[in-house]
Amino acid sequence: MGFGDPSGNYWLGNDLLSQLTAKYRYKLRFDLQQNGTGNWYYAEYSRFRVLSEAESYMLMVSGFSGNARPDAFGRHNYEKFTTLERDNDRSSSGNCARVGGGGFWWWNCGRCRVNGARSTDYFYWYGLPGGSYLQLSRMWLQCK
Repeated sequence: MGFGDPSGNYWLGNDLLSQLTAKYRYKLRFDLQQNGTGNWYYAEYSRFRVLSEAESYMLMVSGFSGNARPDAFGRHNYEKFTTLERDNDRSSSGNCARVGGGGFWWWNCGRCRVNGARSTDYFYWYGLPGGSYLQLSRMWLQCK
């Protein structure tokens, strides 16, 4: 079961993501609007899978294309999903979900923080030209 507002901020839920992506039938796309400039960037991954709860919803992602360079999300490959309640990240300094403001596949608290709170400095895509901070992000599953 997902949570949030289906017409706006919504997360499908990791169980459903795991079921949908089990056979790599979907690709993942990020649409990113840069804070300040309003410029749009995108990143697409031709292979996207989320493993089951028994495997802590581990992320498997590859096949990057797009103009959101460098590839900030690809580094999160093989990361387990961390939430406030389940600290599965590799950071030795604490729970990245607490630091970044939300659950995600944190890579040492991230190069890509699209699930974080916008009111903090933790909502960004590392390395975008003109600045990393975001105004808006969307994650889309697209059928192949």
